[in-house]
Amino acid sequence: MIRYRYLFTQLVSRELRRKYKGSRLGVLWYLVNPLVLLGAYTLMFGHVLKVQSFPDYPIFLMIGIVVWTFFQQSLLASSESLIDQGPLVRKARFPREAIPASSVTVQLVTFLAILGLLLPVALAIRGSAAPALLLLPVVIALLFGFVLGCALIISVLHAYFRDVAPIVAAALLPWFFLTPIFYQPSTLAFARQHAWVETLLAWVNPIAPFVEATRSILYSGTAPDWGHLVYIVCVAAVTLGVGALVFRRMEGELAVVV
Repeated sequence: MIRYRYLFTQLVSRELRRKYKGSRLGVLWYLVNPLVLLGAYTLMFGHVLKVQSFPDYPIFLMIGIVVWTFFQQSLLASSESLIDQGPLVRKARFPREAIPASSVTVQLVTFLAILGLLLPVALAIRGSAAPALLLLPVVIALLFGFVLGCALIISVLHAYFRDVAPIVAAALLPWFFLTPIFYQPSTLAFARQHAWVETLLAWVNPIAPFVEATRSILYSGTAPDWGHLVYIVCVAAVTLGVGALVFRRMEGELAVVV
């Protein structure tokens, strides 16, 4: 990847130009979906159903939505990436991992742009400026590694089995509601009565600790506990390692199947 870094940067810049071509607002359009979700879920879960009651609930909610949107959009974009770049795969020799990696990097740019707007608002309203903020780049890097590992697996599987992308898209909807975006598992009445529910929502779900770690830093101004830190380090390393292994095992026939 270091040797072919020029190709990688070209893939990223090409995808960014394609996304924002002809758009006057550019990346700001990607604020629309999170803001619409923020308004809808704040109204529904903060006022109508009153599932949880947190101070500054829109900030609490927005942090979860931003992390989830990066995860979701990266998987959806990378799933079709090898097929979309089929002519390049067939004509040139280069690390094919660069293609799904570029899709995730494009989503990372959007994620960082939105986070850059959210960060000062969260710090000003929540007063969460603290030394724990230094851990935010570490959490983001680990999140990127976890998402990249998932993207490598999904992209190469979809190149061989074209049902993978629709399955992932369908699975993301219930996965969204099982992720602690608009609630915290430990404060749910049902979870307090049944310990397995909190375990399922907080630990079996691999994206949940990333949401909780980011929220702990930005919303509470505290460092994530050691359990969350160890978890996200392990899950990022394992997912990225497995993703790279699966991709390399299956990339031999990519020029044929795409």
